[in-house]
Amino acid sequence: MRNFLKSVNRIVVKIGTSSLIHPNGKVNLDGIDQLAFVLTDLRNKGKEVILVSSGAIGVGMDKLRVAERPKEIPVQQAVAAVGQSELMHIYNQRFLGYSQQTAQVLLTRDVVDFPESRRNVINTLEQLMAMDILPIINENDTVAVDEMDHTRKFGDNDELSAIVAQLMNADVLIMLSDIDGFYSANPSEDKQAVLYSTVSAINQTLIDQAGGNGSRFGTGGMISKLKAAQRILDAKSAMVLANGKPPRIIFDILAGVEVGTLFKEGLHE
Repeated sequence: MRNFLKSVNRIVVKIGTSSLIHPNGKVNLDGIDQLAFVLTDLRNKGKEVILVSSGAIGVGMDKLRVAERPKEIPVQQAVAAVGQSELMHIYNQRFLGYSQQTAQVLLTRDVVDFPESRRNVINTLEQLMAMDILPIINENDTVAVDEMDHTRKFGDNDELSAIVAQLMNADVLIMLSDIDGFYSANPSEDKQAVLYSTVSAINQTLIDQAGGNGSRFGTGGMISKLKAAQRILDAKSAMVLANGKPPRIIFDILAGVEVGTLFKEGLHE
C-alpha cells in the first residue's frame, strides 16, 4: 500500500515545535542534528527536499528564558524575531556540518494568495533546489498576527506546510509531530485509543476525534493537522503524520514502512 513512497522525488517535511524543543523548554540539539543528517542524505540521493519548520517562538522563549508562551501579540512578535534568528543559526550550523547549504524563506498568507507573489515564491523555491540549496520555510511571525479580519496569517505551520506542498506539487508531505499518528482519541488519556494506519477522507467523526490544541511552545493541534491533510487530499497528493522523535523515522516512511498515519485518497482502510 505504501510502496509508492519509495519512488517519491519532491518531499516537503514539516517539523513541529514539540520535536525541536525538549519538554523543559530547552532546544533539542540532537533532534535538529538528526534532522539535518536525514534531509541532507535525502538530497544526496537526489531527492528534492523542502523543510517547513516551526519553533521560532519556542527557541526564542529558551533564548530569552521565558517560561510561558506570551499572550500579548507584540511580545510574541519580539520573541519570534529573536527565536527565528537563533533557530536559523542552529540549522545553518548543523546542515553545514553535512555540507548542505540552506536558505531561509519567511512567508505570510498574502504572499501566496496573490498570483504574482505566488509565482515569485515558487520561482525562488525552484531556483534554490536547482542550486542544491535546501529551503527552510517558516511563517513570518513578526508581521503575521492573529487579528480579526487579518488575512496575512496562515494559522499555524501545519497549514503552511500543506500550502507549500500544494504550491510546489510535492509528492508527499511528511508531518513530524510528538504523536505516533492520528488516533481515535487522545492516547495519553484513553488507553483504548486506536492508531489509524490510513485515512482516505476527512469526515466529521475524525474531526470530533481530533480534540484540542497543541503544546505550550507551539500552536498546532490535531485539528490543524486534519485541515492540512484535507488540503493534501484535495490536491490528490499524500501526507504522512508521524512521531518526529527521532527524525530518522523519515527513512522508514520513505521505505514504505507502515509507521504513522498515511492520508491518501483511494485507500482501503
